[in-house]
Amino acid sequence: MKKLKKILYSQKAAPYIFVLPFILSFAFFWIYPLFSTAKMSFQSILPGEVEWIGLKNYSKLLKDSAFHIAIANSFEYMIWTLVLLIPFPMIYACLMDSRLVKMKGLYKALLYLPALTSVVVAGTIFRLMFSELEGSQMNQFISWFGFEPIKWLKMKVTSYFALLTIACWRWTGVNMLYFLAGLKNIDDGLYEAAEIDGANGIKKFIYITMPLLKPTTIYVLTISVYAGLAMFLESFMLWNGNNSPNNIGLTIVGYLYRRGIEKNQLGYASAVGLVLLVIALSINVVQLIMNGTFKKEEK
Repeated sequence: MKKLKKILYSQKAAPYIFVLPFILSFAFFWIYPLFSTAKMSFQSILPGEVEWIGLKNYSKLLKDSAFHIAIANSFEYMIWTLVLLIPFPMIYACLMDSRLVKMKGLYKALLYLPALTSVVVAGTIFRLMFSELEGSQMNQFISWFGFEPIKWLKMKVTSYFALLTIACWRWTGVNMLYFLAGLKNIDDGLYEAAEIDGANGIKKFIYITMPLLKPTTIYVLTISVYAGLAMFLESFMLWNGNNSPNNIGLTIVGYLYRRGIEKNQLGYASAVGLVLLVIALSINVVQLIMNGTFKKEEK
């Protein structure tokens, strides 16, 4: 007992003991499910019957038109969220960090507040707002300009407008706070020196702010890629189920849910999930390589 106590209190063992809870939880909640999912993707799993079928699930995915639509929808949604949820929050953060805006605390709170709202509640509210009924808020709004009511959630362009409106409403404030944290690490002396040299606000933003916000931008870009590809609840709630017309709102995770939960095809759903993981990791590795994250700093 004394020997064990001595080992536990030793300087060599202490670091490993402190990180052990994280390692165990990581192994239990991430590594084990990953390997379990990989194994299931090579099986046909029915109630009381498990059969090893090799690559049949993956070969079936290659011919599955609904899966192709889900991938295209997820990529399109991801790209639009990157376009909207990186530059605009960065600009808002710069405004919140400048002397031009008063009552900054109020604006920060108002922009961040939507992130605290449940996705289920937000999706339900936006479904009512974008309803095809004449009395819906969006149809009332466009009627002021002489337009007829629109079936917002039955056409691809307008349905994507609804999805992206939810995304911007929920996550603009969160990304703005990330950029605000990054701005706090930039030395004010750099801006003062640039001002002495005659640089205006735009030049200071392009040549000082943007380059020094690169680590924050990479982080926001990385989590935005994952969030875009993994989007599900917003679409599910907007169409009150996984049943959008002509699959215009079907995403990869939505298709995984359809196959795994609704149709009880767990092996096929596991293959879909593994493909999603490979796609997301591949995109982020390419993005990190292009940004020079893995390059060694010159001495």
